[in-house]
Amino acid sequence: MNELEIKIVITLSIIGFYIISNLYIKDFIYKTLKKFHFSLERRQLTIKLFSLISGVVGIIFLAAIWGIEKNQIGLFISSALTVLGVAFFAQWSVLSNITSGIIMYFNHPLGIGDNILIEDKDFPIEGIIIDISFFFMHIKTIQGNTITIPNNVVIQKAIKINK
Repeated sequence: MNELEIKIVITLSIIGFYIISNLYIKDFIYKTLKKFHFSLERRQLTIKLFSLISGVVGIIFLAAIWGIEKNQIGLFISSALTVLGVAFFAQWSVLSNITSGIIMYFNHPLGIGDNILIEDKDFPIEGIIIDISFFFMHIKTIQGNTITIPNNVVIQKAIKINK
């Protein structure tokens, strides 16, 4: 086997290992968090975070196999961070939504399936939370409409949870 064939075999092996181990580890995380009575949305968010981190680690391994030099990786990371910095400066609310999503994950009593009323003097919203992501909360209203609200707005409003 020549060097290219070896790299292809190793790459396919890493991808296969990633897929199989990801399934088992996600199942382990889900069962462990369920055992400790974490809510469904927190289990789902934890699995999303794990997938993101393991994907980045997998990409780093693949970059090492294919011989990407350190200075090329450094140039790529610095370029990506520069673009992100400009994007965050241009759209500061994105960073605010991510931060609010993290705060909601660890400290907010809201959960998927909760019937809530967002008390706003101009536009009160009542409905059931159907999803909470890193950026938005999705609410299905009594009328059957789905409303998407940025997480930073949810943190700032008074919310009544109807149990």
